[in-house]
Amino acid sequence: MKNIVTSKDNYTISTDKNKLDISMIHNFLTNESGWSDGISYDIVKTSIENSLNFGLYSGDKQIGYARVISDYATIAYLGDIFILKKHRGLGLSKWLMEIIMEHPDLQNLRRWILLTSTAEWLYEKYGFTKLPKPEIYMEKFDPNVYAK
Repeated sequence: MKNIVTSKDNYTISTDKNKLDISMIHNFLTNESGWSDGISYDIVKTSIENSLNFGLYSGDKQIGYARVISDYATIAYLGDIFILKKHRGLGLSKWLMEIIMEHPDLQNLRRWILLTSTAEWLYEKYGFTKLPKPEIYMEKFDPNVYAK
């Protein structure tokens, strides 16, 4: 898959895994996210290796991240999306979502999945809705998996 790089003002979004600051991503996910507290560095690294990653940078410093897990034909899961607090409120999350949703390898998918307890207003702008029939969805969830 070809890496995509796009810039706006002093910011850049890149899908190049080699540019990612895995330590920063790990620190945010394990200490600040609330959804993956205690996740190990090795698990974060493995998740990055097996995903389509979107790094958001201010100059050379990474300030945001998102990853997509997909078969590139029918379904995609959007997860671990964040902007560091210092850079929030600048429209960067909207721009990151636009770049993700416009990615050429993620077009014409039957289904996108996103789990969130924050920023529903943002994701609704990109077509995400609450489950119309939640009774047909099932999950296997272990909220303590990283504490084991």
